Amino acid sequence: MSATVATLRLPRALRDNGADTVRGIVLITATYAIMALADVSVKFALPMTGVAAAILFRGLFGAGTVVAIAGWNGRAGLARLRPQRLWAVVLRSLLQVVVGITWFAAWQSMTLADSYAVGFTTPLLATVFATVLIGERLDRRRLIATLLGFAGVLLMLRPGGDLWSPALGFLLAGVTCSAFARLMTRQLSTTEPPECLALALLIAHIGAGALMLPWLPMAGLTWAALGALVALGALSGVSQMMMARAYALAPVSALSPFDYSSMLWAVTFGWLVFGEMPHAAAMQGAVVIAAAGLYSLYGEQRRHHREKHAA
Repeated sequence: MSATVATLRLPRALRDNGADTVRGIVLITATYAIMALADVSVKFALPMTGVAAAILFRGLFGAGTVVAIAGWNGRAGLARLRPQRLWAVVLRSLLQVVVGITWFAAWQSMTLADSYAVGFTTPLLATVFATVLIGERLDRRRLIATLLGFAGVLLMLRPGGDLWSPALGFLLAGVTCSAFARLMTRQLSTTEPPECLALALLIAHIGAGALMLPWLPMAGLTWAALGALVALGALSGVSQMMMARAYALAPVSALSPFDYSSMLWAVTFGWLVFGEMPHAAAMQGAVVIAAAGLYSLYGEQRRHHREKHAA
């Protein structure tokens, strides 16, 4: 193994500084926009493909995307696909498969905005887990930003909407798995490159989809549905690598408030693509969510400038 490749496999320390946190915030915000596009793709394809095929094709096209990106850098890039802590990587991947299955199933009866609203308990759970289980620092600013973002989500929930559907309990199980998976992403980033974590997750999707397909066969596969699945896989591969990199740069508690930014994309794409009209409360909540994100970003930038000045 070359010196360059060997260096990539050395454990790295988790840091919590202003410069890395600001970069992580920018990266995670872009990640949620890409993930929202992937969600639109799968919600479009689900009536024609079903959950099992969507999981399978997400894994196939996503894994191909990750391998292609890694292979662009030759042997050094392909070396980044091999896990160091195999069973921990496998566990994280299985948790993410559960997340994918629960969300895909929920979208058969819930709107994007309503499912995202339920999913926004994830950053609160992830922040609590990170503080209690691995001792991350939770300062007042990060706590306020997280709670403010959650308040924005509550404003978006319209009375009598589709939120309280039978899919709710199923989705909450996926939310809990998602919170643990984010914690593991942060911890595994000390030894596992983003390409490795993304590929393992997508390979797990291939296995799960293949196992489920005999019991949940495809309703029919049109060219439009196939195109949506290709987009789903490619967007998933890119966004999973970006997310892993963001959590390597910044603590879970610092990134959690920006989870709420995906609601803005859910409302926008739900309206543009599926005709799910946003209501006044959604717009009011969007303003609060944006304020939470800007407040957190402003605080991290100030911390970065103070650290730079002190250095």
